[in-house]
Amino acid sequence: MNPKPEIAVLVVGPANRETGGIARYIAAQHEHLPPSVRMETYDVAPSADGKGRWWLARELLHAGKRALRFPFQSRPDIVHVHTSHERSFYLSSWFVFVSRYLWRRPTVLHVHGSAFDTFVQSESWLVRVLQRRVFAAATAIIVLSVYWKHILEPVSGRTQLFVLPNAIDPDEYDPHFDVTPPHVVFISNHVERKGIREFVTAVEQLTDAGLAFRVTIAGKGPLSHLAEGLAARYQSVSYVGYVSEAEKRALLDSASIYVLPTHAEGLPIGILEAMAGGNAILSTPVGSIPELIRAENGRLVTPGAADALTAALSALLADPKLVRNMAQRNRTLVEEGYTWQEVAVQLTALYARLLGRPYEIDRDTPPVVIE
Repeated sequence: MNPKPEIAVLVVGPANRETGGIARYIAAQHEHLPPSVRMETYDVAPSADGKGRWWLARELLHAGKRALRFPFQSRPDIVHVHTSHERSFYLSSWFVFVSRYLWRRPTVLHVHGSAFDTFVQSESWLVRVLQRRVFAAATAIIVLSVYWKHILEPVSGRTQLFVLPNAIDPDEYDPHFDVTPPHVVFISNHVERKGIREFVTAVEQLTDAGLAFRVTIAGKGPLSHLAEGLAARYQSVSYVGYVSEAEKRALLDSASIYVLPTHAEGLPIGILEAMAGGNAILSTPVGSIPELIRAENGRLVTPGAADALTAALSALLADPKLVRNMAQRNRTLVEEGYTWQEVAVQLTALYARLLGRPYEIDRDTPPVVIE
């Protein structure tokens, strides 16, 4: 059998996997796509964290240099641009236009971001014009779920939309389904949008009510003092700060309930990781989460509603059998539909299709890429 022809892909996005979800996705692309896909990453991550006018000026200069150097790169077969809302999208537009109109290469625009739905409803006519020009320039647009496909359909014009979910490697997790006492975890950025304030309130109320459970909070941010204060007041609560990927996996393996009372999301990799680690999920019905979490594998409450979060968490803590069944169901769901083994096949098939090349999928089940 003749080997599949090599596909050279230039990925545009942040290269350091510690900088966020998009960077981790790109790192996983490198790890899981087949040898027939030769990938390089054009790093567009900020030069460093910071604030103030001088930092902003340096960052604008840094971004300008990256943009000006881009047209002089070796031209690949396909360009895959990862983007989010607002600043990320504005920067990404340059790379899309160069790839499609100067290089004349098929260009994939991969949309992430918790607030992209509100971003495409911008009141600024100038932003709306830019959005439509960028969407029209892309050869294909990848979205994370059916929800995001419906959001972008009215503004994407004739450009093809493909649903390709976030993915993980379940084999990296070793879930423990019988955890006593129940172990509740919160692993996310400590910002208002992630709902840490409501989570702390719920833990306070349930601990004061005498419920037996332990809590581990990981992550950091401007609201980390809430986690620090909670851990200082209650022996059953631990605040561990920033954790590595390996530490995060071990924490999820040891947990029974993962709580993410977020106010806005795309398709959170954190929830997929928690499902692989054998957790029941308590979250909110925003973004793609309702497509993933239903009555049989978790609970959803209104964003910002601390009382509803408290009641839902209390009900889960009172029913260990239900939590165990949810956790086992979540592990199965991840193994069946959200693995990099599946996504790598679909993404490679999409690349081949955009190049007009045949691509044989070496398995019986068809890809779930949705047009």
